[in-house]
Amino acid sequence: MSQPLHITDNSFQSDVLDSSNPVLVDFWATWCGPCRMIAPIIEDLAGEYEGKATIGKVDVDNNPQTAMQVRVRSIPTLLIFKGGKLVDTVIGAVSKSYIVDRLDAHLS
Repeated sequence: MSQPLHITDNSFQSDVLDSSNPVLVDFWATWCGPCRMIAPIIEDLAGEYEGKATIGKVDVDNNPQTAMQVRVRSIPTLLIFKGGKLVDTVIGAVSKSYIVDRLDAHLS
């Protein structure tokens, strides 16, 4: 089973903006309770969407430049990119079905 891609300030351009697949990026931190609540969902999605979309994570404490660049103000924040452009935003601990619905809308 695939694991979420660990995205850094240095790899954000190549991993997300230059990706030919849609990319869902989870902005999180180790101290964030709601982030820990959705972490198993993000891990599930990495396996379920293998080959269709990239599922990644950005630790905002270790990669503040990327979080500032995309204007993340609270965590967890899930951003969906397609063709190098931000196409959707999900803020907070939400259900797996909600995330799937939002991601699926950008796969076609």
